[in-house]
Amino acid sequence: MGDVQGFLKHGRELPSRRPVPVRIKDWKEVYEPFGDGKLETQASRCMDCGIPFCNNGCPLGNLIPDWNDLVYRDCWQEAIERLHATNNFPEFTGRLCPAPCEAACVLGINQDPVTIKQVEVSIIDKAWEEGWVQPIRPDVKTGKKVAVVGSGPAGLAAAQQLTRAGHDVVVFERADRIGGLLRYGIPEFKMEKRHLDRRIDQMRAEGTEFRTGVDVGTDLTADDLRAEFDAVVLAGGATAARDLPIPGRELEGIHQAMEYLPLANRVQEGDLPASPIDVAGKHVVIIGGGDTGADCLGTAHRQGAASISQFEIMPKPADSRPDHTPWPTWPLIYRTASAHEEGGDRVFSVNTECFQDDGNGRVKALRAHEVKLVDGRFEKVEGTDFELPADFVFLSMGFTGPESNWITEQFGVELDGRSNVARDAQWSTNVPGVFVAGDMGRGQSLIVWAIAEGRACAAAVDEHLTGSTLLPRPIDPTAAPIR
Repeated sequence: MGDVQGFLKHGRELPSRRPVPVRIKDWKEVYEPFGDGKLETQASRCMDCGIPFCNNGCPLGNLIPDWNDLVYRDCWQEAIERLHATNNFPEFTGRLCPAPCEAACVLGINQDPVTIKQVEVSIIDKAWEEGWVQPIRPDVKTGKKVAVVGSGPAGLAAAQQLTRAGHDVVVFERADRIGGLLRYGIPEFKMEKRHLDRRIDQMRAEGTEFRTGVDVGTDLTADDLRAEFDAVVLAGGATAARDLPIPGRELEGIHQAMEYLPLANRVQEGDLPASPIDVAGKHVVIIGGGDTGADCLGTAHRQGAASISQFEIMPKPADSRPDHTPWPTWPLIYRTASAHEEGGDRVFSVNTECFQDDGNGRVKALRAHEVKLVDGRFEKVEGTDFELPADFVFLSMGFTGPESNWITEQFGVELDGRSNVARDAQWSTNVPGVFVAGDMGRGQSLIVWAIAEGRACAAAVDEHLTGSTLLPRPIDPTAAPIR
């Protein structure tokens, strides 16, 4: 490393977030600029630790110490080459990934870990600014055609790798724009869509074809795809949302998070003058304490909600790493997203019993109570019942798997015990020539896993079509995540 004592001389520092009163009045990303000098100082904290556990903490196998050292030595162009060697879309992961690499950082055993995620996103942002990110076109065309169903991070990664390997790749997306949840699930304040648009432009210039507004299974059948293409990659994600079947669920004003968030994004795209689900001046309850719930929270702040409560059935996590998630695993600790800084009440260990009708078929309140974990099960804490006004309720309790009827009926693929598309060690389903990558095969997971799976699946498809491959295989589909 360039400065073997960097971690002794400098503490961890991250960019400041814009003041809350300022940022909730717009939809721009929340962070202030972070100067190159500060970043090089942060990169110098990366130790010559012998075994870089951060590499294994990252599903992509990012060569983190390498590009930390290159940034410290002001070798930015070499740094982006090293970063792109393992990650197709660092501008996405650098903004959206929770950074399991930092949880595995050796320095994090007894100090604050290296700011890996910030170094990563700064490298790619500088690379775009300097014009170093250019289309990479294949030298030789194979004459083989591949269909990729779904344009989220897994589908995009598979498509880019296969295009660069010389195949003719067509990405099918049922929405009107490319990007999947990156486009319509991630709020603008977490990732401005210009980052997505310029990467898609690069992929088009490389030769990837995109067809939007095509609902595979309805507009285009499995037989159509298999007749036209030599291989099919299923990368449609895990979009079947977990529901809350309690009394009053049918009332107006109760929505799944993915009914709410895309509308706000469409306003930012210019499709709508205002969201049909606008919570301005209203009382909002979000059920679910994860990232998607925080996205709903930040969106409701920007729409001007009168009050917002976020419910989580699990107990409040510890402030420091607990014994049952030791280094280098993902620590189950209390985390504060930018949306939580902006306001709202976070309520832990609470269960919703029912929703109450205002007399006109619309929700007006909910009834809930506290719970405690006893032998792995939730039990009601007697005497803790309460009622909370709620004009809108957003369900953000995760996803149960892919919307699988069309997959099983038309493609004939089998599902595993968790309702995901089953695949073998070569990313192949039980149907020859049909592969699966991302959340559709893994279940709901992280963006970094999706990209890693897309890259590895592309290598398997390339080998299937040509007999060999030079594409990297970052992970095995049977590997368990570190977090």
